Amino acid sequence: MAGIINNNEAGNIPRHIAIILDGNGRWAKKRGLPRNAGHLAGSETFRNIATYCKNIGVEYLTVYAFSTENWKRSEEEVGGIMRLLDKYLREAIRDMRKKEIRMSVFGDTSRLSPELQKLIAETNEISGSIEGFQANICINYGGRAEIVRAAEQYARDLAEGRAEGKLTEERFSDYMYSAGVPDPDLLIRPGGEQRLSNFLLWQCAYSEFYFTDVLWPDFDEAELDRAIAAFNMRDRRFGGVKK
Repeated sequence: MAGIINNNEAGNIPRHIAIILDGNGRWAKKRGLPRNAGHLAGSETFRNIATYCKNIGVEYLTVYAFSTENWKRSEEEVGGIMRLLDKYLREAIRDMRKKEIRMSVFGDTSRLSPELQKLIAETNEISGSIEGFQANICINYGGRAEIVRAAEQYARDLAEGRAEGKLTEERFSDYMYSAGVPDPDLLIRPGGEQRLSNFLLWQCAYSEFYFTDVLWPDFDEAELDRAIAAFNMRDRRFGGVKK
């Protein structure tokens, strides 16, 4: 287990961490395994990192698990990812209350199977009775699509008299999947790439970015500690000047 972060120093811990789960396929290829073996390993890493985040005082963890573009992958790979999601949701439903973990899915769930949609609805219902740490999983998610969806919903509310007054950034944020969730303080991308890949475009306007060559299945508590240590070296001015 990692140990460079003092759990009692709450000021050092980002309130909200977002992670792009990158490198599962390459991890598997390096070992001569099918890509879905990498996704399985990556799902275990997510479980470990989510638990660690909760233990050190992170309030929100948002992960990019499956994008709107990922449907282009092979039927076998997509099917494997959906089976992993089914397995994880069933385990979450069993354990959420005991572990005091809320969970939410961000994205267009209409393309998911009816069974997955039912499981997501059940996790949402359970989350309503829990306080504390929240894990958000982005499935069939795209940042641009989210913004377009929010604009369409606002326009509909305005036309039908449900929206009044001037549109502000705060009010527009209420139309995002992440409504009610603070913007990420720290965005982490493992796997060596240095781009957002259409992830949380609206929410990450002032997030600090941390890139690492470590592939997601090899990402551990020590690597998260290093990301948080780097975060604490940043001078966050949000467009202003510190006195």
